[in-house]
Amino acid sequence: MDPMASHRRDLAVRAAVAQGLLTPEAPVVALLDTAGIRASAAALTSAFAAVTRAGVLHAFAVKAAPLVPVLRLLAEAGLGAEVASPGELALARAAGVPPSRTVLDSPAKTPGELREALALGIAVNADNFQELARLDALVAAAPTASPLGLRVNPQVGAGAIGSTSTATATSKFGIALRDEGAREAVVQAYLDRPWLTRLHTHTGSQGVPLTLMAEGVGAAYELAEEINAKAGRAQVDTLDIGGGLPVNFSSEEETPAHADYARLLAATAPGLLDGRYRLVTEFGRSLLAKHGTVLTRVEYTKTSGGRPIAVTHAGVQLATRTVYAPEVWPLRILAYDSEGRPRTDGDVVQDVAGPACFAGDLLAAARPLPLLHPGDVVAVPDTGAYAFAHHYAYNSLPRPAVHGFTVADDGTVSFVTVRPAQTSEEIVAEAGGAHADALVR
Repeated sequence: MDPMASHRRDLAVRAAVAQGLLTPEAPVVALLDTAGIRASAAALTSAFAAVTRAGVLHAFAVKAAPLVPVLRLLAEAGLGAEVASPGELALARAAGVPPSRTVLDSPAKTPGELREALALGIAVNADNFQELARLDALVAAAPTASPLGLRVNPQVGAGAIGSTSTATATSKFGIALRDEGAREAVVQAYLDRPWLTRLHTHTGSQGVPLTLMAEGVGAAYELAEEINAKAGRAQVDTLDIGGGLPVNFSSEEETPAHADYARLLAATAPGLLDGRYRLVTEFGRSLLAKHGTVLTRVEYTKTSGGRPIAVTHAGVQLATRTVYAPEVWPLRILAYDSEGRPRTDGDVVQDVAGPACFAGDLLAAARPLPLLHPGDVVAVPDTGAYAFAHHYAYNSLPRPAVHGFTVADDGTVSFVTVRPAQTSEEIVAEAGGAHADALVR
């Protein structure tokens, strides 16, 4: 845990108001703590360096925060990129991530995507035998520098959130190892293809315990050992163990830590880390979530059924999972006054609502907080991944500006623009504004 993170956030909230980032005309903004992101990247790197002598590529899961300046920051910190679409690949390339530090995963890659990846030398993990057949044809047609692998599903079970558990019996990802004949077919696929040198697995993310994640990695390691024994050589030289470290959304604590997971892997699958295998990781949420905060002004307050309600400008468009599934994706709410100073008065049970036109658009229901007033500032921490970077265009609400911030030793806060706020003109353009007459001609 970074003991200064909450202090930096408090300073940034006050500065965002004082410097005019959050105003009545711009009532919602998102902030990224640059120092926090760097610290998480360093902690991840050191965690694995402490348990393995082999090389490790930490490929950030672009889906977690698809913002080019974030990818550039992580690249400067020594991380690569895991991409799962042409758009994510374009973002990684725009950020300057080299092909040699890029990994392509997806259950639905087109021939064109595969062809581009092989031409660039990007590592590819095939999801199934049909995709492997496509790679057969592409490899035969032209030489490639791309490391190639196959994703397997160890079918070790689900965590607490089904939608983020990817190693269930019927998961759509990878080849299900426990299905009849599947393991033998996977081994034979490697024996038939000397160029198949990687093995990939990913057990899940939020809600998945570390022990289940380690069990999935252990299953992939055992399969790699079996393939290499039958091949009579170290054909599989790299294991891509995915990412998925869950995040604590209930407090400031950054638990579990990457070091906890690395030590668990060392205890449960020591052969994986003895230097014979290079590793690839694909962490996302655990690197960014704690370092992002949404700020929004309280526009109105009211009472309904005896319960106070604060209506803000942040809701489903920025915290979509929380609004639609609050039981499994809760977020903390922090109260500040109109000048951005933390509120410390007594708590009152109240709702914090978003701007969208449906009743369920609530950031929090029946939450004890200092009683909010119009003009107060609500902060929603832990939103640096899978939240404000993934705008949901309900009611054509605009994407907010995203700013990175740093705090000097004297407490001075400096902001830089990561993504400007979306304009009304841009919303119209995306909605076919240039083709207004297309259906009436």
